[in-house]
Amino acid sequence: MAISTLSPTAYFSSFSPSNDSLISSSPFKPFKLPTLWPWQKVKMGPLTVSPMGFGTWAWGNQLLWGYQESMDSDLQRTFNLAVENGINLFDTADSYGTGRLNGQSEKLLGKFIRQKQIQDNIVIATKFAAYPWRLTPGQFVNACKSSLDRMQLEQIGIGQLHWSTANYAPLQELALWDGLVAMYEKGLVRAVGVSNYGPKQLVKIHDYLKARGVPLCSAQVQFSLLSKGEDQIEIKNICGSLGIRLISYSPLGLGMLTGKYTPSKLPRGPRALLFRQILPGLEPLLNSLREIAQKRRKTIPQVAINWCICQGTIPIPGVKTVKQVEENLGALGWRLSSDELLQLEDAARESPGKMIQNIFQTR
Repeated sequence: MAISTLSPTAYFSSFSPSNDSLISSSPFKPFKLPTLWPWQKVKMGPLTVSPMGFGTWAWGNQLLWGYQESMDSDLQRTFNLAVENGINLFDTADSYGTGRLNGQSEKLLGKFIRQKQIQDNIVIATKFAAYPWRLTPGQFVNACKSSLDRMQLEQIGIGQLHWSTANYAPLQELALWDGLVAMYEKGLVRAVGVSNYGPKQLVKIHDYLKARGVPLCSAQVQFSLLSKGEDQIEIKNICGSLGIRLISYSPLGLGMLTGKYTPSKLPRGPRALLFRQILPGLEPLLNSLREIAQKRRKTIPQVAINWCICQGTIPIPGVKTVKQVEENLGALGWRLSSDELLQLEDAARESPGKMIQNIFQTR
């Protein structure tokens, strides 16, 4: 299973030349999008995936995202629309879902896949939590089997370590790595990946897995115009040199890069505390995003997601409504110019507000 590496230039060279007239200037009409774009895929290890995936953290999370089971029919329509427009990568985790709803995201994905009867075409990337009681490779393999049972699938596309324990339980870390090897060798997953791994640990696990004959397919990290510090850039460079696909989660900074919120208009729930701290320092960046969006006849989120794609990453914005799917799909089929990329990166540097890093991300 050789891992394919594509530089950002090669990544885009396979696409037909951009023609904004081929794609509606409004992100909300009409669907389906032209077959020119969403159906073209990129390689990620042994898998072929859409250049953008969707995250399902909100599917079951009541605390942060206000999930209610009455939303399930809307989530089904959200999933169907994404698939009908070429998206085949969906990210989840065995820890997604609060309280009694733990694992709800996986259950819903499995249900939607069965109802759509498209199992062979969908790549599920699920993450296995490094809970303190998962101390042996066998326990990690059992976690994978439990995810398969919840989704009622025979095989998972990418089995990912949700976070590294190197900072607080280094002995557990090796057991988890061996668990990845075991689930790969047993055919429970087609490929393996990691999440929230810093540059040093990323190289270590890559080398360890390679010695065991297991290619590291992907590395998932918080990556956006709000989260592009030295570690993130180093991780991106390591992924490029080792043939690992970088998956960028929170490409919209939990919603701060949508343009919907201001210091006086905050989201409900715990996010409001974070937004209150960061949003006042984002004016230069949000102004640049707005300016480019207006010029391009795009929306602010579409520009922010497109920036992630231009960095050679696969963004996985979270979705829970049809409107969000329609808007996010408008990030595909075109690319920012080099001048626009520089403008956004300069504006990001001028903005003192920065996203806090995941506490589990290692060095």
